[in-house]
Amino acid sequence: MALCGTAPNPIAGSNSVAYSAQNLSTKFILPVPLRLVGQLSNLVRKKRKGVCCSSSRNAASASSMESREDAPSRFSVCLEEEPDHVIRFKMSDFRILDSVSIGLGGRSDEIVFEGLVKDSGSSLYNTRVVLRQLSSAQAQRRGKRAIEVLKKLVRRKLLYHSYSMQVHGYISLPASDDSGPFILVHGYHGSFSLRHWLEQADWLPTLEATLALDEESVRKVGEDTTGGPAVSRQLRLIRILMRDLLIGVNYLHSHGLAHTELRLENVHISPVDRHIKVGILGNAADFYKDGSNDSSLDNLDRRQMMIAFDMRCVGFIMAKMVMRELMDPLVFAKFKSFLTKGYDPSCLRELMLEVLGRSSPFGNAGLQILDRNWGAGWHLLSLLLATKPSQRISCLDALRHPFLCGPRWRVVPSMDIIRWGLGSTAMRITEEYIYRKPQRIRLAHFIDLMEMLNPHPKPKNWLDLLPGKWRLLYCTGKHVGLTLRQPPLRVLVGEVHLTVTRESKFKANLSFDSDIGFSVMIGQDWPLDKAGKSGRLQVNSSFTLRAGRRLYLNQDKTTEKFFFGPSSNVDALAQKFKGKKWRKVIPFKEFPSSLPAAKLTSGDIDVTINLDDPLNRNIYTAKSVLQELRTQIPPEMFDLSKLVCGTYVDSRLLVLRGVNGSALLFTRSFMDRNGSS
Repeated sequence: MALCGTAPNPIAGSNSVAYSAQNLSTKFILPVPLRLVGQLSNLVRKKRKGVCCSSSRNAASASSMESREDAPSRFSVCLEEEPDHVIRFKMSDFRILDSVSIGLGGRSDEIVFEGLVKDSGSSLYNTRVVLRQLSSAQAQRRGKRAIEVLKKLVRRKLLYHSYSMQVHGYISLPASDDSGPFILVHGYHGSFSLRHWLEQADWLPTLEATLALDEESVRKVGEDTTGGPAVSRQLRLIRILMRDLLIGVNYLHSHGLAHTELRLENVHISPVDRHIKVGILGNAADFYKDGSNDSSLDNLDRRQMMIAFDMRCVGFIMAKMVMRELMDPLVFAKFKSFLTKGYDPSCLRELMLEVLGRSSPFGNAGLQILDRNWGAGWHLLSLLLATKPSQRISCLDALRHPFLCGPRWRVVPSMDIIRWGLGSTAMRITEEYIYRKPQRIRLAHFIDLMEMLNPHPKPKNWLDLLPGKWRLLYCTGKHVGLTLRQPPLRVLVGEVHLTVTRESKFKANLSFDSDIGFSVMIGQDWPLDKAGKSGRLQVNSSFTLRAGRRLYLNQDKTTEKFFFGPSSNVDALAQKFKGKKWRKVIPFKEFPSSLPAAKLTSGDIDVTINLDDPLNRNIYTAKSVLQELRTQIPPEMFDLSKLVCGTYVDSRLLVLRGVNGSALLFTRSFMDRNGSS
């Protein structure tokens, strides 16, 4: 794969044409061979001021010269200490190739060459390398920093060679002042960056062939098979790449370094050792300002922020690998804007369902992958992109996450993952739309389990998490539709939202607004034409939230009297909790007769209905529409005073109970009626 281009700042003393990739990430160019004209061997070689790097053959002269330089201008890595790791090359040591790989994208102040080492006395003889000419002062700082980082990483050579682009050395060219060109020589690891792999139409089979996936390689990520459907193959490949990337990033973090530039363009896959390379580390930053392992509060905060920044970048890479639609800059802008506004990333599924829908050119493979294993992929993505840096997952914890562990590995899930799985499964069942009896039983069962494991039982937690916009997913009460009835007017209910607003930060007063969109279908063709006339029903009420308990009532079959204790509906649930699977995670040994809940006390209720013309001209039509709405929607959404308590809340899901015992399951929503966040 090659690109052609003209270098804006060609190497001094050469008439050659080089490659400068300023807009490499914006478009994919077909292979075009680049013929270089002229010779690169007529360059004058001399040492640059302030660079204490040399090969073993001239280490002594370099040391004597650098000792005469001023201390502030000296470069901090001195190769007299480690002559085997960084070499000062000559331009005559290389044979410049006539093509440049598309994956070696440089910046506007970089010019990239590829070459072969032709010095027979070098350990790199006949090795393909990359020569990166750095012209600006900032670019040269990146190149010198990449050499400086070697001092920390070279102690563990195996991991350095496996997960980083190996920096072999540099070429210092003559100049009239101290800002002359500086060429960094580093390893060549294939033609593509990870971004260019994903932009190919046949990226999946091609990348599988490049990595030479076999039973032994997939066993390393806990998989037990190869091949299979495209979704399974893509999930397997993502696990391999993500685990490799996390190991490489953790290698940097364990040495007190943050990458700070983790992007698809900077990640390469070597076909030789089949490892991910995380770049040349030119912008790697130290955790500690003074270079010491000081455990002061400032250093710990700096370390946490740097690790959190890298993990956020890893989250963006994972999102683009799984959902290839995010490679589109417009779609990714919506994705990133959602996070920039401070919305909780645990609700990303709600956003992506609206943004991608069913019109994605890549199908819904990404959504299927993230939905697998009880939504484990969404959980990992939310931890990588958490709003607060302190809440982001570390590399080691991410490597133990169920999403990145194949079926051969037995992973003990945390309580947080168990709650997430219960909620995700309940959401998936509600999307099936047609609720048969087994589905209704399963949904009620999952809601009961969620209430048992409510992570936020205290009122102060409810006051923090409850405000916001919630979309109704399911109600365990009676369901009435249009199929087997003949109402006077056909009303199709759309989305039902509940908006909760906290009136004061110092009081437990809340405002509940129920917003129900619907359309009235006129005529006999309503099964085929469901456009109709739109309308909206709005119900408003104020609530006071206090601590309370939800009591379980049971009825004695002989005396027909009620008493506190598990009812027959939860007997099976109590038996399940006695098993080994749930015994370790349930916070109580015996099934309780009550659970903590948030008690809701309502005030006055205001009801408003809006109808489009001509439905708003007839009062009897409005009454018929209102009656039909009350028949179809849960009574708690029309009469908000029937909401008596909240039994489960987190950043993503909400469960409220009505006076008749029915449960309403909500998910947090950030979308308006036009589909924008």
